[in-house]
Amino acid sequence: MWIDTHCHLDANEFAGESDMVAARAAGRQVSRIVIPTVDRSNFTAVQELARRNANCAYALGIHPMYVPGASEDDLAALREMIRQAMDDPCFVAVGEIGLDFFIPGLGEGPVRERQEFFFSEQLKIARDFELPVLLHIRRAQDTILKYLRRFSVPGGIAHAFNGSRQQADVFIGLGFKLGFGGAMTFSRASRIRALAAELPQEALVLETDAPDIPPTWIQHQRNSPEELPRIGQALADLRGIAAQSIAQITSANARNVLPRLAA
Repeated sequence: MWIDTHCHLDANEFAGESDMVAARAAGRQVSRIVIPTVDRSNFTAVQELARRNANCAYALGIHPMYVPGASEDDLAALREMIRQAMDDPCFVAVGEIGLDFFIPGLGEGPVRERQEFFFSEQLKIARDFELPVLLHIRRAQDTILKYLRRFSVPGGIAHAFNGSRQQADVFIGLGFKLGFGGAMTFSRASRIRALAAELPQEALVLETDAPDIPPTWIQHQRNSPEELPRIGQALADLRGIAAQSIAQITSANARNVLPRLAA
């Protein structure tokens, strides 16, 4: 069985089809799909989607790209929603949170400061509730690591990892798994493919980030959790082992870093 550790199944691209997509993914042995939120406006929708589908779980957080439109009241609402969700078996992590210094205008001046403030406050929430985090990281690896050293959280997943081997080792040392998905299937993605092939197997988890980051065979189309087994096959090919072994390894890793998923 496969676990998709990062999938925006509530996105507009899946409008009216989310439940059917989850069911088709289950038919392809995708046993769990973790759906992170992006801001306060979709907290409830994601929660309800996860509760409706037996193979879905969810995380709660404010995405860095949505921080410019967020308020400090949203942080208070997030903390309260997480407090209430602690009794919900579908709830597994704080996320999607992090930093994005890639998009023009987000990585400088007051906007960058606001991103860092929201990230640090959400790390405090994760720390207080002893929850793992799902991290969004674009051109911000070292800054993310600075905050993770400052606010100790019980690990998590560095989603769509694209850092250096040295940075990867630091994340692993801090109790994080590294997420690999569609980008790994492109032959030109030499650094990502090298990391996927060479990192310790206990550090790897799989994801789709659907509807984004489609694999090479559906380039420029909507990505889906249904593609996860084939993405897993690509990882198996890179490492020279059987796909079933990759399914077992990455699923065990996901349950290890997201203990509520295992429960």
